[in-house]
Amino acid sequence: MDLPFHVASHVDAALRAAATRLGLAERGFQPEVRVADPAHGDFQANGALTFAKREKQNPRALAQQVVDALDADTQAAFDIALAGPGFINFRLKPATLLAWLGRYDSEAHLQSGAATDHAGQTWVVDYSSPNTAKQMHVGHLRSAVIGEAICRLLAFTGARVIRDNHLGDWGTQFGKLIYGYKRWADPAALAADPIEELERLYKLGHAATPDGSPELDEARAELVKLQNGDPENVALWKKFSDVSLAAFQQIYDRLGIRFDHNLGESFYNDKVDRIYAELTATGLAQESEGALVVFHPEHPRFKTQPFLVRKADGASNYASTDLATAAYRAEHFQADGIVVVTDFRQADHFEQLYLTVRKWFAAKNYRVPELHHVTFGAVTGEDGKALKTRDGGTIKLKALLDEAEERAYAIVTEKNPELPEAERRDIARAVGIGAVQYADLSQNRSSNYVFSWDKMLALDGNTAPYLLYAVARVRSIFRKASLDPAAPPTAGASAPETPQELALARKLVQFADAVQLATQQLRPHFLCLYLFELAGAYSAFYAADKVIVDDPAVRARRLLLCHRTLIVLETGLHLLGLRTLERM
Repeated sequence: MDLPFHVASHVDAALRAAATRLGLAERGFQPEVRVADPAHGDFQANGALTFAKREKQNPRALAQQVVDALDADTQAAFDIALAGPGFINFRLKPATLLAWLGRYDSEAHLQSGAATDHAGQTWVVDYSSPNTAKQMHVGHLRSAVIGEAICRLLAFTGARVIRDNHLGDWGTQFGKLIYGYKRWADPAALAADPIEELERLYKLGHAATPDGSPELDEARAELVKLQNGDPENVALWKKFSDVSLAAFQQIYDRLGIRFDHNLGESFYNDKVDRIYAELTATGLAQESEGALVVFHPEHPRFKTQPFLVRKADGASNYASTDLATAAYRAEHFQADGIVVVTDFRQADHFEQLYLTVRKWFAAKNYRVPELHHVTFGAVTGEDGKALKTRDGGTIKLKALLDEAEERAYAIVTEKNPELPEAERRDIARAVGIGAVQYADLSQNRSSNYVFSWDKMLALDGNTAPYLLYAVARVRSIFRKASLDPAAPPTAGASAPETPQELALARKLVQFADAVQLATQQLRPHFLCLYLFELAGAYSAFYAADKVIVDDPAVRARRLLLCHRTLIVLETGLHLLGLRTLERM
């Protein structure tokens, strides 16, 4: 039988067809297919129980009717059994497992199988989004890492993904920065470490312009000149943006991130007047104490909390530019979905923003894309407080990644001192950076997580080093047997037989469910948990069943299981943004 990548979708379709044949579909029968407890099967359908209760029928008898009406191919591919009051359990037969493993034999074939959920769709993902003229710090880590994983998952499932770095590159701080730059800029420092120098100049400018001072008036005048297009100040602002982007890209390169666009707040500066006009014309916005606001009286939390879209002094704000951003993405990119990745503290802002966008687009008869605000918790130290340097300062992201590589290098050198230094450095880069990325991604993004070097660099547990080592261990089997892992001798492989072979094969098939769950919920930790479980299933198989044996059929099927484990582990880690290794 030619099973699809996502086996659960086949089960769902087969049950719907059976329900149609029985006349149940038109009465609202839903299969309710989910991954089953392994003790009962691979997939479970609970729809007969729900439907029978509603229709006051015997659920077990109804479930049997549905099973009897299933097509012959489905009956042949699964062991199907009823359980309890009407649950239908499906267990893939060994021959069916072998057929699935035979079909999905490469990362490209896995992707072609997955590329149905979002086929033909365009998704814009807005993530990282640091402020220019400032260094990225540890607080920028989660948005960058989570956002990149979401981009890769969406692309893997068929979407055209547009990565947009919505930079904080406009606003009052630039008046103070220009004021400081014109007085205290150090050309040598600017050449050596431009972001460090710009931060120093901003601090000097801020300290020199207290509220109510003539100096603050001068800084504001510099901002007005910038906003009015003064050539000197515009040139300085562009210089600040260029050196900032170059510095950011050095970090993005280490994290495997490339943006398609860096459309900061400044890009939308000339697009906000349309927002005010359309919100007013549709009756959504109204004047309140001189400001332009939108009320959402139907929402319990926002009944008396207006959404401020233009300040009383006529200036724009985050709401103005975010509304303009949503319109641009919907119209220019023709986005079917928009994902914005920020910390949880911006939840109210984006909830009001999306309420406003939906009402505005509906009033103007614009197409409304799916709108998602992906929030995440904080990174804390082991004391539960915000992660800081020893002297209480903010940890710079560059310094954090440097330390990750150095710690990984020390571990690699201790375990494999015979390896050439260049190779140890390369391993340390993949393991160190991967450990930081994976420690973040393996947590439910809604939760805070404790940053612990010892845990994230451990070779056991749900960590990047453990999974990267699992990849290297599979590769070592092929290396020791002088076999090419890209083209393993798996012809003539028989269906899995031993308990460990069957458990590993079943876990490999579940890759499709893990990818679908992680993508639908925009939560990469579901994929992380799956990869950890897959590595465990492989470890149990490897301990119980010798791979290189004399029997050709047994050797071929075990090499097949090794190869497919390698492909799925590497594909999954690449989806998370990690680089894999041939040996550790």
